[in-house]
Amino acid sequence: MRVVVLGSAAGGGFPQWNSNGAGCRRARAGDPAAQPRTQTGLAVTNDGERWFLINASPDLREQIGRAQFLHPRPPERGGAQRNSPIAGIILTGADVDAIAGLLSLRERSSFTVYATERVLGVLDANPVFEVLNREVVGRRAVSLEERVDLGGGLSVELFATPGKTPLYLETDDAPQITLDGVTVGASVSDGGATALFIPACAAMTADLRARIAAARVVFFDATLWRDDEMILQGAGAKTGRRMGHMSLSGPEGTLAAFADLEGPEKILIHINNTNPILLADSPERAEVERAGWSVAWDGREIVT
Repeated sequence: MRVVVLGSAAGGGFPQWNSNGAGCRRARAGDPAAQPRTQTGLAVTNDGERWFLINASPDLREQIGRAQFLHPRPPERGGAQRNSPIAGIILTGADVDAIAGLLSLRERSSFTVYATERVLGVLDANPVFEVLNREVVGRRAVSLEERVDLGGGLSVELFATPGKTPLYLETDDAPQITLDGVTVGASVSDGGATALFIPACAAMTADLRARIAAARVVFFDATLWRDDEMILQGAGAKTGRRMGHMSLSGPEGTLAAFADLEGPEKILIHINNTNPILLADSPERAEVERAGWSVAWDGREIVT
């Protein structure tokens, strides 16, 4: 199984278009220690021919353009006038940075969208997504913990992670963190190795811990370094927990939760532009690396 990071930043990317933060300024200036990143998504294959994307960020068109393996097959390889190796899109939520890129795939190429009933319901309720002609683009509802055969030697399972309703669907000033499938992770397997993609997680649970321990590699939510990070930097008024994300540091943070968890290769992804681990020369980057983590970058590949 081959897993490629299409994008590794949280919503807004890095540098974020309207951010004047120190990290974003360094990225715009071409500082090699502040590598730019697009919004989070993965591409997975087992045969090199049929690719499945996990989430469709607003940067998807750019990501496809720079990933040659996602380009149309040329005529000498049997490629039609319009063709694509993208066989499916797996959605782990209905946040804008997970679904907006679907609108860039509206030119009548056949693929299947895999998501929970709840996420498909969000697409169904918004007529703009009907640009994905249902005669061409299928929508496959996936129940939680249902293992679905994708073909090409791959399967996927969606599982609940602690989280909350997407911001644009909130009806409560202080929505509760739940474990009811509003936020999910994806488990992709080739029948031997398993890769987990968990871009949003508000807390660690015993079941989630056991699932992670059995995986070959885990891409895990690294939105913020500390819970009040955006407040301290003047970038927002919400804590990480209010947004449905564990922070990396602190006694209830990701580094502490994984401190004695052995097994998978651990990769941090979905990194907000305020998070100092984006800077290769920061003490926070050094700390996560000492703890056994690596920080995802666009274009990174993992072969299981």
